[in-house]
Amino acid sequence: MDPRIDERSLSRLKWRCRRGLLENDLLIERFFRRHEETLTTRQAAGLEALMELADNDLLDLLLARAEPQGPTDIPQVHEVLALMRSRPGTAANR
Repeated sequence: MDPRIDERSLSRLKWRCRRGLLENDLLIERFFRRHEETLTTRQAAGLEALMELADNDLLDLLLARAEPQGPTDIPQVHEVLALMRSRPGTAANR
């Protein structure tokens, strides 16, 4: 089992996840509200990889209009995207 991310790293990750596109910010904030207590280092790495993308490319992934390609096509990114795309109460949220 992957270790949970520590508070300091979580704080830095939240800062890193601030985006210029409001839609991305809203989806990322929702993700943190639902998962920050259980966020693992593996998931944090996936989120970091997503933050390398341009805002519009990130939004396309979050809204499932596109799938990860190239450097972002890694298991950690797919895991985080599944969590970010899921609705409250679905299996991916548990």
